[in-house]
Amino acid sequence: MRAKSSHNLPTDSTLLRNWRRWESGESRPDDFYAPIIAAAFDTVTAAFFPKARPNRDDELLSSTGMDTLEFIGRLRMSDISTATLDAVRITAERLCCEYPFADPHELHTEGTAWLRRITALLDGRLTLAQHREVLVLAGWVALLVGCVDYDLGRRTAAEATRRAALSLGQEAEHPEIIGWGAEMAAWFAITQGNYRGAIDVAEAALADCRSLGVGVQLAAQQAKAWARIGDREAMERALERGRDILQRLDNPANLDNHFVVDPQKFDFYAMDCCRVAGDNRPAETYARQVIRSSIGLDGTVRKPMRVSEAQLTLAVVAVRDRDLELAVDEGMRAFAGKRRSLPSLLWIAGEAAREMIERYPSDPRTRTYLEQLRVLSVG
Repeated sequence: MRAKSSHNLPTDSTLLRNWRRWESGESRPDDFYAPIIAAAFDTVTAAFFPKARPNRDDELLSSTGMDTLEFIGRLRMSDISTATLDAVRITAERLCCEYPFADPHELHTEGTAWLRRITALLDGRLTLAQHREVLVLAGWVALLVGCVDYDLGRRTAAEATRRAALSLGQEAEHPEIIGWGAEMAAWFAITQGNYRGAIDVAEAALADCRSLGVGVQLAAQQAKAWARIGDREAMERALERGRDILQRLDNPANLDNHFVVDPQKFDFYAMDCCRVAGDNRPAETYARQVIRSSIGLDGTVRKPMRVSEAQLTLAVVAVRDRDLELAVDEGMRAFAGKRRSLPSLLWIAGEAAREMIERYPSDPRTRTYLEQLRVLSVG
């Protein structure tokens, strides 16, 4: 190596200043000084001054021609205004609140259209926070559309939409949407007679939902499945599990949202379990409470699907009390509702039919009920 001439050597003060900069990491000695300093410490240059690895962020910034501030600024830029996201958020909430009573065909059309609009936002330039929020909003609307699909008897479409909602929830790392995706799977399984499948899917999801409203619903679906298997003890444990979660939750701000669980909704599930378990008086009490809480002060039926299932519960209790006339009347009232979840309604109505056939197989009123049930199932 060619030595530098003595008259070019730095002064002592300069050496001291440079040494402090090297020691603090502010700079790195050049190829002349590095081996000298390493030798002074009885080591080799590479050990004392290893070559720095390339910084991936620096490479990215260099290759794109952006400095750090510009790069961060671009991450914060968005083509979507706050007002737009607020409007989408309000619309998603409104759709979820209209689920219990809106015409299912109209709700499905509007929900699907909004799902397309929301997912289209993902093609625009979004901040990271906006990207996650759009995924969450799309997840809620997808859950809603999947529920309506199933209400209309479109099993294949409902399952596809449920899976899409679950995927959106997983991408957004949103435990509630993931939990509701599992709850829908349990609901589908129960109404199709797959009780063990419903219990297992709910159990797998409950671990991450013990502090969420959907955890109450998952436990309730388990209780309904255990009731139909005939395991009363397991049914009661599941109901108690749901009550424990519910008691720890804050009172929800909006009870109209379909994806909000409140004590009145839990009464609806307890009603189902008591009816199946043969606890007639508690089932009747729950049914009447469900009907009262589902009707507004002006007499408007706000939750007609709950009312229909409560009427079928009263029908089952009536036939067990040997009052077939009342049982058929309650069943006909349940069938008259315009807003219905067809798989759930047929499922409960079928249970009432079995009670009538068992006790009054030849009665014309039983045949009348069965004929209306057949019309409902094919219509």
